[in-house]
Amino acid sequence: MSAAREVILGRIRAALADVPAAELTFAPPLPRAYERRGSQTRAELLDLFAQRVREYRATLQLASEPSVGVAVAQVCDELGLGRLVVPPALPAHWRPSGVDVVEDQGLAARELDRVDAALTGAAAAIARTGTVLLDGDGSSGRRLLSLIPDTHICVIRAEQVVETVPEGLARVAAAVRSSGAPITLVSGPSASSDIELTRVEGVHGPRKLVLLLVS
Repeated sequence: MSAAREVILGRIRAALADVPAAELTFAPPLPRAYERRGSQTRAELLDLFAQRVREYRATLQLASEPSVGVAVAQVCDELGLGRLVVPPALPAHWRPSGVDVVEDQGLAARELDRVDAALTGAAAAIARTGTVLLDGDGSSGRRLLSLIPDTHICVIRAEQVVETVPEGLARVAAAVRSSGAPITLVSGPSASSDIELTRVEGVHGPRKLVLLLVS
């Protein structure tokens, strides 16, 4: 992906080579009259988020911070998951007992395909759209973790839930500016209705998405 990006940028630079520098630096101001901040209470936000993610056919469960590991173990037992991949920065008490937990130390795609599920945290979540944002760092883990294993278990702290898309993007802006992190937006299990308008899950990513909302 990095090589392809450089090829595309190189073509753009070549196409702009004869454009005067004054034109390249001129950028007309963009109107930003859209709503940038919500007004709902914390309780209303969490209720809306729960409603939206369930509309996307994701599973949402509530948990307390100390009991995350137990909640994850219960999910694994219910779904028959025996092997989890986790980011190295995932908190220790989020890791379940009785399950084979593998830390992602640059595992290849083929190795990730052999695990039952990925367990990650999140960078933010958007209530209005039921979207989880992963910033490719810390407890979010590498982008591949949310794309290859058949099940994705994601832990979201209540304070990470915001109301609007601009608020959600603001939460991950620092990661983009500092390291060019790829931001992954997850709204329910991966699905497509391209063939005869029949919904098929697991086409481009996990068939199952389980969210643990932690307060």
